[in-house]
Parts: sequence; structure tokens; C-alpha cells
Amino acid sequence: MPTRKARTTWTGGLQDGSGKVELVSSGLATFDVSFPKRTAEEADGTTSPEELIAAAHAACFSMALSAGVAAAGGTPQSLVVDVEVRLGPDPAGGFRIPDIAIHVRGKVDGLDEEGFVKAANDAKLGCPVSKALTGTTITLDAALA
Repeated sequence: MPTRKARTTWTGGLQDGSGKVELVSSGLATFDVSFPKRTAEEADGTTSPEELIAAAHAACFSMALSAGVAAAGGTPQSLVVDVEVRLGPDPAGGFRIPDIAIHVRGKVDGLDEEGFVKAANDAKLGCPVSKALTGTTITLDAALA
């Protein structure tokens, strides 16, 4: 199985420094990161580990749900998956990711709402990124569009 690689180059201290995250395996992009912007409400053109986790989780969940819909006898026409990853304080000190919310709306042929929601719950449990994030509460809001 493949291994994917990313790299961050950081300069300076936590509060006054900044970095660049590079998607090495694909070579598709390099993104700016900054701790002050990571903890601010507005990203102002930078990404964060939480946004990158949200992107990975949305992509992984979409693939798992597409497979799950097909396994349940349906045909996925479209899936729109939004994932929110929240950064919060850790009671032990520092920060942690206390919860992740998945919101999906799907257009599928051959499955009713109940079958779609079951496939979505199975995808939430079976997606490799979900499995990697055990210990974090993951909620799911799934419905047909």
C-alpha cells in the first residue's frame, strides 16, 4: 500500500514564526501556516492542521460512503461532504481536537433515507481517517438531498 508525504518548513518562534506546508507526494500545493492565524477565527489566507485534517476526512469519508452506497445496492449520483474540525483547549494543558462534525447530503438511486443514513454511519466507522482519529468525538448529520 502507498505512503504519502507532506513537509512543513518552519521559521521563528511559535507566536512570531510561520511555516509552509508542502504536499510532497503529489506536488500539488504549498500552503502557509501560522500559529496566531491557527487560533484566530479568520484564517486570512493560511491553512492549519485542523483544516488539513478536515480535508483528509472529507475526502476519505466520501470514498467510503460511495463504496458503502454501492454495497447496499444504491448508485451514488453526488455526495457533498463538509467536515468541521474544532481546535479547543486541553484540560491537561495546551490544545486538542475535541470533536469533528461530518455533514453529508447525497443524491443516490436505489436507496431510501434509512439505507443512506446506515451507509453513512458505516462509512464514518470504516473510513481510515475516522479510525486514525479515535479518541475524538465524531458526529454525523446525513440525509438525502
